Amino acid sequence: YCIFPFSPHAPPHSRERNYNDEIETYRMESVPVEYGEYHPLKAITVTESKTKKMGRKESTSSNSSSCSSNSALDPLSSVLDGTDPLSMFAATAEPVASAMVKESSKKKLESEDHVGSDFEPWSSKRGEILSRYTTTEKLSIIKCSCNLLGKPTTPGSAVSEKVRTRLEELDDLEEGSQKELLNLTQQDYISRIEELNQSLKDAWASDQKVKALKIVIQCSKLLSDTSVIQFYPSKFVLITDILDTFGKLVYERIYSMCTDNRTSLPATFSPESVNDTAKETCLNWFFKIASIRELIPRLYVEAAILKCSKFLSKTGISESLPRLTSMIKGVGDPLVAVYARAYLCRVGMEVAPSIKESLNQNFFDFLLTFKQIHSDTVQNQLAVQMVEIPIYLTLYSPAIDWMLQCIAYRAPEALLTEMMERCKKLGNNALLLNSVMCAFREEFIAARSMDFISMIKECDESGFPKHLLFRSLGLNVALADPPDNDRLQILNEAWKVITKLRNPQDYINCAEVWVEYTCRHFTKREVNTILSDVIKHMTPDRAFENAYPQLQCVITKVISHFHDFSVLFSVEKFLPFLDMFQKESVRVEVCKRIMEAFIKHQQEVTKDPVILNALLHVFSLTKTTGHDGLIALFLLSLPQVSFGRDFEQQLSFYVESRSMFCNLESVLVQLIHSVNHLAMETKSVMKGNHSRKTASFVRACVAFCFITIPSLTSIFTRLNLYLHSGQVALANQCLSQADAFFKAAVSLVPDVPKNINVDGKMKLSEAYLLEFLSNLFSTLLIVPDHPEQGVLFLVRGLLNVIEDYTWEDNSDDKIRIYTSVLHLLAALSQESYLYHVDKVDSNDGLYGGDTKFLTEINKLCDTLIGQILEHLKALGKEKTLKRQSFLALQFFNSILAHGDLRNNKLNQLAVNLWNLAQKHGYADTKTMVKTLEYIKKRSKQPDSSHLSDLAARLPLQSRT
Repeated sequence: YCIFPFSPHAPPHSRERNYNDEIETYRMESVPVEYGEYHPLKAITVTESKTKKMGRKESTSSNSSSCSSNSALDPLSSVLDGTDPLSMFAATAEPVASAMVKESSKKKLESEDHVGSDFEPWSSKRGEILSRYTTTEKLSIIKCSCNLLGKPTTPGSAVSEKVRTRLEELDDLEEGSQKELLNLTQQDYISRIEELNQSLKDAWASDQKVKALKIVIQCSKLLSDTSVIQFYPSKFVLITDILDTFGKLVYERIYSMCTDNRTSLPATFSPESVNDTAKETCLNWFFKIASIRELIPRLYVEAAILKCSKFLSKTGISESLPRLTSMIKGVGDPLVAVYARAYLCRVGMEVAPSIKESLNQNFFDFLLTFKQIHSDTVQNQLAVQMVEIPIYLTLYSPAIDWMLQCIAYRAPEALLTEMMERCKKLGNNALLLNSVMCAFREEFIAARSMDFISMIKECDESGFPKHLLFRSLGLNVALADPPDNDRLQILNEAWKVITKLRNPQDYINCAEVWVEYTCRHFTKREVNTILSDVIKHMTPDRAFENAYPQLQCVITKVISHFHDFSVLFSVEKFLPFLDMFQKESVRVEVCKRIMEAFIKHQQEVTKDPVILNALLHVFSLTKTTGHDGLIALFLLSLPQVSFGRDFEQQLSFYVESRSMFCNLESVLVQLIHSVNHLAMETKSVMKGNHSRKTASFVRACVAFCFITIPSLTSIFTRLNLYLHSGQVALANQCLSQADAFFKAAVSLVPDVPKNINVDGKMKLSEAYLLEFLSNLFSTLLIVPDHPEQGVLFLVRGLLNVIEDYTWEDNSDDKIRIYTSVLHLLAALSQESYLYHVDKVDSNDGLYGGDTKFLTEINKLCDTLIGQILEHLKALGKEKTLKRQSFLALQFFNSILAHGDLRNNKLNQLAVNLWNLAQKHGYADTKTMVKTLEYIKKRSKQPDSSHLSDLAARLPLQSRT
């Protein structure tokens, strides 16, 4: 370090300070507060004012104690006449008890007329059906030839003309004036259906009610067409959307006829409250539908408006449902019939969920006709379309699942017993058995697990594979517990079937379900066996690449049940299982879940080597990805790794972590902080009296930090860590190491760029550098001089760096730093410093107020003052007078706080700075007045009488 130049002779500049007296003088006075007195955080209650209303409303606000009569009124409560807004609303609201009774009645009503939130609606199944049942075959659709906009009519048209037109339209409806569009792709077909739906709405909006009905009838006819049989479930979804729209339009139309400007029907109305016009219109709709000749459209359209029966009779719905159920017996195609039954169940659950008898009978009728699936007619149809029976049976699943869901909703356990008996009579049909297990409550299925396994064994596998049945059973036993004595046998029976599967996708779809059952009821040995089997099946031909979602599900279930990570990581196949996640994004997501689970469930610190090695392995899988979220999780997990008093083992863990994550800066920064904390913890354990062993250990910690910091890219991160680590080294009496840190920090200052990236934005770095240097000056106060480096070698070296640094134009930061150094030098010249480090002799102890030491300080002060005055002079020449005024007053305050104003030259300098600050009218008059008052007040203190003369020499000049 080159020596900062200074003048050969300099008078003393710093005044002597007695820090203890100053602390006592300026300590804030504590005032005891008695109980019941006002407190700013105490709640204020607003009470109603009893005063008479005069010209202005008044109110009284009070706390728990009485308020004085002359207390200021609360401006908010005064406006409200003593009542706060919430109280006003509460006063006008209904009593709580009444509200609770109404809410209870409402819930009771809803429970009778509507299904609860625990019932899965049809809308949640719609998307899955459309995506699952697709086709590449060409489709056809019937296009109505009628003009939906109708013929234009004049205002003078007679009523008879309108009636005649409608009769013609009805005749046209029966005669079938439509044409068939052929060779449509699936997407074209869906587009046509959407167009029909929109046409229905347009016709209804233009009062073309008969034409709207015609569209619905023609669409319903499409449901009797099974020419592209694999697409039928999706066709059913699309067509019934139109039927639902029609039913809603008709109901809303009739309902609107029951209301006027004065009254409206309640949510639960009776037929007696419906006017005759609405009833007549409702009957008219049912009569029109009854005249439809074909069974399928008549059945579907009447079911679509079944809700309208409420306008006619209390028993209309309960009478219509059995009749419509019987009508379905006339449908010859079993696939068409089962979906008609499913639609009737949909309508029944919407309008009358309490009428379970019709729903049950609907399904039992289906069971009686189930044998039609194997009839010659169906077999011939499948042969023509080249559809195999297993594919054909899957077409029934959405309809059967929905019907069973409806009848099993809140059904007693006895109904499951009846269903199982009916399944047995049908030869344990796999399709029905699967739907039963999907529909009924998990508790009921789990309790009969062995019965279902027996039925599954007797199923014919040609139509519906058994592994799907075991998957459905697994979904139930994963959510509900089977009998204790059966649990192992259930797992063995299921896995004997699953492990024989050759198709990797079929295998993993079943395995992911049974993993949760295994985790819930068995030990790590059984879980390890399952994981090993999964690896065996999914590794050949890299089958795992097509099953990442299922494999992720397996990991999630395992970590959600094993909260003891010493047990989890001791599962032999757990880490090899992770190696199957080769795709980076998936691997990162899996590792995040593991780290999140560790942070959540590892409540106590651990030093288990199994856990630590596994954690490092998990994180190393993604160490090159740089994912901030995962890095943050690893950093959060570090405090949970503790070896107790075995500090050497703790440091070894940090060293190993550094070697694994040497390219992740945020991890390295956290490791440096952790090692510094470890050194301070060692100091605390030894109560500051290091032994030879602990002294060697803290030096090892310091060395770890010193060799790690240079690998960081952020320059301010390095600067702050050099300072922080130097402070830790100093606190542990590692003086030479502390000097090395501070020297490294000083040497790094010239490399600070002009602009730095802060939160993605480029900002000037000088403000950040100024903050760092201020912190460094505070530390240098207690750093003792090196015996071979000379007096204040670190301060001199830093001043040379500051002098050579290229500062921004029009910046005063360099002068602000020089002013801060003057404060440091003033503190260094004191006989006893403001603060110390235990067992470290600072310069006040080393020099003991030696005259030569103080002379060196004064020479430096003299040089810095000269630099500051030169800058002020340059500002005057550049006509930047406002900056000159501000810096002059700032420098005056520094001299006032730290300088010995009994020195005539320093006293005169202060007067000159005062005059310069207000010479050109830029000084703040209020600040100047307060400063002068402070000087006068301080002059009354002991040994400060010389400030009276100074105050007399400080004029206050007006801006004029």
